[in-house]
Amino acid sequence: MDCLFCKIAAGDIPSEKVYEDEKVLVFRDIQPQAPTHLLAIPKTHIESPADITGENSGCVAHLFEVIARVAAEQGLEKGFRVVSNCGEDGQQSVPHLHFHILGGRQMAWPPG
Repeated sequence: MDCLFCKIAAGDIPSEKVYEDEKVLVFRDIQPQAPTHLLAIPKTHIESPADITGENSGCVAHLFEVIARVAAEQGLEKGFRVVSNCGEDGQQSVPHLHFHILGGRQMAWPPG
């Protein structure tokens, strides 16, 4: 499979890891949009939020537990944003489920 995030999860492409276990990986975004900008991914390939099923939702639930833990460890006690883009119209740039964790500043709404 020629998936960028699968290659990062496998260690074939280096990343600045923040958290890793057997199911998930959290690493720093190479083009940060906030003082803290992390990407949280399942190591198992799930293409997008539209592909979450009963069979893989346990991994996604675990990923959100990790997001809460990492956000606390990163000092985001005042709040943070979790974003996932889905499909072409949703501006999903990598076809592997991922969640952006953005914090360290006041977020605007709507996002721009």
